Amino acid sequence: MTAHQFSILFLFALLSSVLLQLWLAMRHINHVLKHRKAVPTEFAEQITLESHGRAAAYTIAKTRFGMLTTIFDAMLLAAFTVGGGIEWLSQLTAPWFSSEIAQGLALIAGLAMINTILSLPFSLVSTFIIEARFGFNQMTPKLFVSDLIKSTLLAAAIGLPLLAAVLWLMLRMGDLWWLYVWATWLVFSLALMWVFPTFIAPLFNKFVPLEDGTMKERIVALLSRCGFTSNGLFVMDGSKRSSHGNAYFTGFGKSKRIVFFDTLLKHLEPAEVEAVLAHELGHFKHRHIAKRLVWTFTLMLGLLWVLGQLKTQLWFYQGLGVSTPSIATALLLFFLTLPVFTFIFSPLSSMTSRKHEYEADAFAASQCSAADLITALVKLYRDNAATLTPDPLHSLFYDSHPPASLRIAALRQLEKA
Repeated sequence: MTAHQFSILFLFALLSSVLLQLWLAMRHINHVLKHRKAVPTEFAEQITLESHGRAAAYTIAKTRFGMLTTIFDAMLLAAFTVGGGIEWLSQLTAPWFSSEIAQGLALIAGLAMINTILSLPFSLVSTFIIEARFGFNQMTPKLFVSDLIKSTLLAAAIGLPLLAAVLWLMLRMGDLWWLYVWATWLVFSLALMWVFPTFIAPLFNKFVPLEDGTMKERIVALLSRCGFTSNGLFVMDGSKRSSHGNAYFTGFGKSKRIVFFDTLLKHLEPAEVEAVLAHELGHFKHRHIAKRLVWTFTLMLGLLWVLGQLKTQLWFYQGLGVSTPSIATALLLFFLTLPVFTFIFSPLSSMTSRKHEYEADAFAASQCSAADLITALVKLYRDNAATLTPDPLHSLFYDSHPPASLRIAALRQLEKA
């Protein structure tokens, strides 16, 4: 393949990906608009028409804004690659350092900084206009700036040493560098999962032990029935940023924690919280998290092998606007352009994730009341303004969870059984 041919292939893939995303977004908007004036029959008793209309408006606003973001990201990617942005930045930073590793770090850090600055207006609009308009945003400008500074410093403190190690391995480990890089990344990922709950998450949120009472008693009994051990039950002050509610597992091995957003506990009854947790425990019981990790690690191994083949091909660099190959530009070009070529496979990931959600729901129904999980989910759909009528094709590409109607219908079948 020549550089010119690869340039054409990349631009075609980029344009096709953008047009597909925009078409899916328009389908989604039109579908939600079409159904906004009537609550689906199965939700008519729990969801008011006003709440349904609010969810439709929120979904449409986010989707339209997402279309602008898609266009901007595509233009930025084109500017960085075939537009010569990475080449320009590489030529600018290369004279600063004599070491190729230091040059690579400067290039990647510089590009990340430029991308953050250019994308900042979109984050501000999303947080302080769209989320605020629908009553979800609790973030203050001071907290926004604090989060930005903390996340930037944290990314530098953790990411730069890892990146330096990756670049060194690419430079020194010969043809099998990709295998060494994969092993390093695997160890780093597992270590990060272990330290995140105790050392990183508290930098952004306050975690307090779940208070003793009826809810804690139910949860402890559920954990005992399921044979799940954790490093504690915690409540997170998610309300200081958003009124959206959630619950999740975090950590690895003995550092596992169960975390509830304070907003979740505020809106759900103890039996409903127990049912939501039972669903999360279903993922643990079916080893979904372990399966996803194995798939992620296997996929990364394959991707690094592909990068190993492309790293020596001059057309790969020149086709993406870089005249002087380097280990840093190889990394950047590969992982920046990868989503362009893989977006079409998104439904495969969504289908697997949905299968896992159904399995977790079934486990929850076997441990608690399916009716409690249904009422909890309906409340979460309502309080989070999640649309009950997504476009099926858009949902297939983007949604890791089944549409509300299908999920509730499956739970009702379990309830009858």
